[in-house]
Order: sequence, then C-alpha cells, then structure tokens
Amino acid sequence: MTSPARTTGRLLLGAAMVGAGLLHLTTQRQEFGAQVPSWFPIDEDLTVLASGAVEIALGAAFVALPGRRRLVGGLLAGFFVVAFPGNVAQYVDGVDAFGLDSDRARLIRLFFQPVLVVWALWAGHVLPRRVSEEPGHPHPGRP
Repeated sequence: MTSPARTTGRLLLGAAMVGAGLLHLTTQRQEFGAQVPSWFPIDEDLTVLASGAVEIALGAAFVALPGRRRLVGGLLAGFFVVAFPGNVAQYVDGVDAFGLDSDRARLIRLFFQPVLVVWALWAGHVLPRRVSEEPGHPHPGRP
C-alpha cells in the first residue's frame, strides 16, 4: 500500500518529467543543448531529443503505471545519475543556460540532482518505508 504523500510525489515528479521532456523537444531545445558536455560522443541535438523522449516515457510511466512504480522509480533515479555529468560540465565549462549565469548558480544547481534521485527512489518505493514505533509494530531484528 502506498501513502498519499508518496502517490502525490510520484504524480508530481512524473508530470514534471513529461513537461521537461516536451521542453527538450520544443522551446527549450537550445537551453538543454548547453548541458551536453563537449566530450560527449553523440551529436548534441540528437542527445537533447533522445533524452527528452526518455523523460517523457519515464514520466508518463511513473504516472500511468503505479504497479510498476518501483521499476520506473529506479530507472528514473538512474536517469538522473546519468544526466549529472551534463550538469557538472555546465558548471566546469561556465555555460549559461536556464538562467544559471554565474558559477555560484551553476554550483548550487548541482546539489539539486541528488534530491531528484532520492525523490524518484522514495516516490517509487525503492527506498524502504520507515517502521512505525507504535506498539504492535516491532522493528525488524529486535526481539
């Protein structure tokens, strides 16, 4: 059984991913291109389009397939990890995009990626639930 908070978190993150994916394919294509590292071996525009399609697919699955939330949450967390080098490259190379026009702003942005990873794992029920300390709900491993 899932809590209302986790369900809301899953739906919000899924919707945000669909929205971000659509922006990859439309009005923010150039901005997302700025996050593709210069060393990445695949064409920048193709990378933006492909990552947008993946974001749409993962976001839609997170919303529409609650029975697969664990799998999709894990995949989504993995996607955020794989995308992180682009954020690091944006910081290291000093690339302006999405209003991140200073080293400080780009550095602060780096700390939000782990939050997205944890959010996906939590909303997808990949992270374990806290065990209640109420009587009748003993902790695992305790007598």
